[in-house]
Amino acid sequence: MSTNVMRLASRSVITMRTILTNVRPWGGESVDISLENGLIAEISPVGASSAGDIVDGKGFLALPGFINAHSHVDKSWWGQTWVSYGGEPTTQGRIAHERAERSKYGIPGADATERVLREFLRHGTTATRSHVDVDLGVGLEGIAAVREAASRLGNAVSVEIVAFPQDGVVRREGVLSLLDRAAREGADSIGGLDPSEIDRDPVAQLDGLFAIAEQHGCGIDLHLHSGGDLGAFEYELIIERTERSGLHGKVNIAHGFGLGDLPISRQESLLDRLAELDISWSTVAPVGKRPLPWKGMLERGMRLGLGTDGIRDLWSPYGDGDLLRVALDFAKQHRVRYDEEFVAVAHLATSAAKSFVHRNLHDIQVEAPADIVLLDAESVPDAIVRAPRRELVVAGGSVVARAGEVLI
Repeated sequence: MSTNVMRLASRSVITMRTILTNVRPWGGESVDISLENGLIAEISPVGASSAGDIVDGKGFLALPGFINAHSHVDKSWWGQTWVSYGGEPTTQGRIAHERAERSKYGIPGADATERVLREFLRHGTTATRSHVDVDLGVGLEGIAAVREAASRLGNAVSVEIVAFPQDGVVRREGVLSLLDRAAREGADSIGGLDPSEIDRDPVAQLDGLFAIAEQHGCGIDLHLHSGGDLGAFEYELIIERTERSGLHGKVNIAHGFGLGDLPISRQESLLDRLAELDISWSTVAPVGKRPLPWKGMLERGMRLGLGTDGIRDLWSPYGDGDLLRVALDFAKQHRVRYDEEFVAVAHLATSAAKSFVHRNLHDIQVEAPADIVLLDAESVPDAIVRAPRRELVVAGGSVVARAGEVLI
């Protein structure tokens, strides 16, 4: 079932035409946007359409709803009292600390997840791909909690689920079976994590994941943090298995920090192969990491998305769910200066990320989902640099936030 149909089925969308008047798509000339049945029905000159419920856009900049291509909506303590950072600051240390502490903060749980999704809406994110922990302690409870939280909000934020084995894949007997069950029960993708450093058996981890994906037709979305030659080795293993399995267009590399460490010639060779197999990439623009060859990715037609990663969780106290701030961090990290570069970054956070949530259209154009964000900004570069308040957020044709406050 398509994302838009799911929205229509799960919450009441007014079928009467709504006209969002006097808005500037992508900073262009002011127009009226007519919304009907959860879709953009017409774009016309200001005042040309009068039949419908009029919503004054006040000349604000209009962008498509933000798409968060990498989140963890099941893990946050957002909205609770401050949780001090604890445990060891290593990947293994963070995993152990989270496992020991999460239950006292209601993680995973629908209430905690709903608070995160509300922050997404407040900041204009109307769709996300979320990694949801699947392990021997919680089983598939996190997936159920995320689905319940999204349903409570009428799926105003469309959530695509990645069953994510944060605690490892093959080092814990039974995790592969859980991932298989998650895929069988409708998870959009299954995840993996640092096959060389966590499981210390990259062949076994990747072979297990690809076997599940081949059987069920789901995607694979892999967290990779290793740098240098080890990172390149993992990319090559993934390339080999994608080609062998025929899962072209269904594999994503998340983070992939090591790519920026490699010599240019090796980067370009890997990019050629990644593009050939339609392997996508998502990044959270982390502070202190080398830039990605993002222009080379886009020139080759690679799909690149931006994400928030964790938000105030037991891994890190940072994050607020604002994808526009991630776009700003990405622009800074990659030394973006020119207007056309800022516009390209904005596309990464919106229309260019549509495949991460399985949409064919996601833009301000007729027949696209009626997901629109209004900002008081002169232009797209101005919006990224200032990250101003979202004045209006429309999801599936309904106004869900106004002046930075969620209405549902």
